[in-house]
Amino acid sequence: MKVAETLVIAACVTISTVAGCHRPQSEPVSVDPVVVVTEDGSAFPAVLAGRWKADRHGWEFVIEPDGRISSAVLSFGRVAVLPGRTTTLTTTTGEQATLTPGPWAIHYDPTSALLTIKIAMDHVRVPMTPNLLEGSSTDIFTGALSPSMDTWQAEWTTFTSYKAHTADGATANLSTDKTYGETVSLVFTKTAGR
Repeated sequence: MKVAETLVIAACVTISTVAGCHRPQSEPVSVDPVVVVTEDGSAFPAVLAGRWKADRHGWEFVIEPDGRISSAVLSFGRVAVLPGRTTTLTTTTGEQATLTPGPWAIHYDPTSALLTIKIAMDHVRVPMTPNLLEGSSTDIFTGALSPSMDTWQAEWTTFTSYKAHTADGATANLSTDKTYGETVSLVFTKTAGR
């Protein structure tokens, strides 16, 4: 497992180093990129529009006034991804990493001030010659908003299906439990600007 953990860390460093230096390219994918739902069918509260940053793990969401998520910074590699578009990055080794999102969703319940965001990544592929990390993930964030609507206490549950392929031909399964995933508490704060 030590090799697998090292590969995940290396992938994050490889992607974040490159993402910070170059603007990622993106191509559209055929999926309804973001579904917005309010529990009572009312309009999504425009007061929630803005950039929401987590207190740790690198997550960020930009929410538009109509509730659509226009971009997300993933914990994995701290890469900015657009809904409905495959992001391609050149790694530090000169190879192409690709991140293809699946459907994203945002749900708001005005009665309980409960906000839920789902970010699905249909395919993530990060080559690190001679190793390769690939798979998919679904991340769900749910929790109550503060009365001032500028802080969100969320439980982040991640469901990953990643495999690391090493130079010696071995494959390490880095997946979380399919039923329970892994859950961490995060606090998101809305910041000025987008």
